[in-house]
Order: sequence, then structure tokens, then C-alpha cells
Amino acid sequence: MNNWTRFTRPLAALVLCGTVAASLQGCVEMAVGSAVVGTLAATDRRTFGAQTEDKAIVFKGEGRVASLVGGAGHVNVASFNRKVLLTGEVRDEAMKAAVEREVAAIEGVQSVVNDLEIAGVSSFTSRSNDSLLTGRVKAAFVDTRDLYANSIKVVTERGIVYLMGRVTQREGHLAAEVASNISGVQKVVKVFEYISEEDYRRLTKASDTQGSK
Repeated sequence: MNNWTRFTRPLAALVLCGTVAASLQGCVEMAVGSAVVGTLAATDRRTFGAQTEDKAIVFKGEGRVASLVGGAGHVNVASFNRKVLLTGEVRDEAMKAAVEREVAAIEGVQSVVNDLEIAGVSSFTSRSNDSLLTGRVKAAFVDTRDLYANSIKVVTERGIVYLMGRVTQREGHLAAEVASNISGVQKVVKVFEYISEEDYRRLTKASDTQGSK
């Protein structure tokens, strides 16, 4: 493990704790030092443009879905490198298809993985449990050698863990194995964008270079 990995993992764990607390206690404004933000961004494996666009896609998607679904469903919109994942519950197949069409029409969206369930809206207890599972999976990634936790996005719905990110086949297999061993995880679904080992080495070298500045 190089010095960069040893440096970033404690920082990732620090930010992770704040993220879990915010998800359970509501919108809690947190101040994170610019050095920490820069460090984590360097290991994200998306361009800054893609990171910004993903945030815009989620913002627009949540707004459009809320208007479309109302109280008849509960839909989560996640985006990584312009690939969108839809999870949650909707009333029927027609609503499921309508949500996908609405999100797919957002500028910048390249593909949509629609894993919405035709079911009643999940309870607050269920969602709280999902938030805890997400935190436990992320913490396990931080503690796992050969995994850059910040390069993987974790989404949990009804005990099902979805993994997004730009990873190698080796990393994807390891991440899925680690997540599947977390107590309470019902299933792991990989929604990765795979990169080659050559791309992995190039991205890792670029992160190390940024970290040494």
C-alpha cells in the first residue's frame, strides 16, 4: 500500500462518518476542508466535468420524478459518469416506464438502469436501515486493501446494495465480495463501468501526482 492510499483512507473514513450522520439526521451542513475535498476528488476517476454533470442530472431527475410520481411512489436517482440508476418503488409498470423516459430525456444522461420495484412505498425504518448498510459497506471498502473507496458509489434499497463506479474487473469482483459479506445485505448488484488495468495504472499515477503537490 503506497503512502497516498494510507493518506486517503483515513480522510475517506472521516467524510464517510459525516455522510452517514447527515443521511440519518436530515440535511446537516458540514464544512470540509478544501485539502480533503481535493484529495477525495483526485481518486474519483471521473473528470470534474462529469462530476458536475452528475450532480446536475440528479438534481433535475429528482425534481422531475417528484412531479411525476407524487405520493404514489418513492424514487431514488443516482448518477455516476452520466450513467443513471433508478431505485425505489412505484405504483405500476406504466409509472416505472414513465420515470425512465423522463430521466433519460435529461441532457447529459448516457444510459439508464431502471431497477424500480412495483410495490408500496418503503417505510422510514427500511430507508434508515438502508442508510446504515450503505455506511457499513463504504467503511468496509475503506478498510480493504486494493480498493479505492472513493471510486465506488454505493446505493442501498430494501437491503439490496448497488455498486457504481469506474473500476477494473478485479476491483469490481473484490468490491462485490466485500459488500456481500456485510450482515444485512440481501443482494449485490454491480452497475460498474469497467476500465482496463492500463487505465487503472494511469489513473492511479495521476492521483499520486496530484497528492504529492
